[in-house]
Amino acid sequence: MALEKYREKRNFKESPEPSGDTKLAAERARKTKGVKPRFFCVQKHLASHLHYDFRLEHDGVLLSWAVPKGPALDPATKRLAMMVEDHPIEYGTFEGVIPSGYGAGIVMLWDAGTWTPEVDDVAAALKKGDLKFTLNGYKLKGSWVLVRTKGKWAGGSDRSWLLIKHRDDWAGDVDITDFAPLSVKSKGDFADILAADNPDIWISHRPASGGEAGAMFEKIIRRALEMRAAPDGGKGAKGAKGATGAKGATGARGAGAKKKATKRRTSPRV
Repeated sequence: MALEKYREKRNFKESPEPSGDTKLAAERARKTKGVKPRFFCVQKHLASHLHYDFRLEHDGVLLSWAVPKGPALDPATKRLAMMVEDHPIEYGTFEGVIPSGYGAGIVMLWDAGTWTPEVDDVAAALKKGDLKFTLNGYKLKGSWVLVRTKGKWAGGSDRSWLLIKHRDDWAGDVDITDFAPLSVKSKGDFADILAADNPDIWISHRPASGGEAGAMFEKIIRRALEMRAAPDGGKGAKGAKGATGAKGATGARGAGAKKKATKRRTSPRV
């Protein structure tokens, strides 16, 4: 249960990210020992590159993987997932703007819910490099696996894993990141999150100025500024996209999960 690496990379005088309460982590670890299910979340993070941070609660912290292309519902699609430092449990509901330093960019709470291990010993499964589990989120559901891999993926690093959806009623060929792009917390997109914080923050210096991420930032900053300047605070600027923020909550239904569309979802708790 070490958050040293997490804290070393951040300046909490500038970053709104939670620093992590050691006592809370220890208490959380004690209360959740052997408990199933546990909290999970996926945070969509636009920094120097767009990626998705996949997090599973274990032993009082959030085990974390950066998934460049995001989760895929198609079992034939294997997504690279790079294991990163553990994050504090409080990070599970974080959504906002990191103005500078490590991870500078916009963080969206893209999905949240609970996960249930399909193994008896999570620590042993992690050590082996083969963790099977079930997700019950707004957008991601059903059986999944994280498999550590070497070779062509990331030069054979031990940090390199693959996130794979198992074939079940929740699998499908719909691109869930495109079908359900909005936040499950605020129901907005990156521009909404930036406009609610400080759209002026990156006018002269943004986390990425070139490539695809740079183009995205330019568009988001421009729209956030327009929203902030609008008489109604930008509420009308969201249009139909903003009005369908809850669409992601039923994303699995459009992804071939009709048989379980009415299945009760366990509310995420942090």
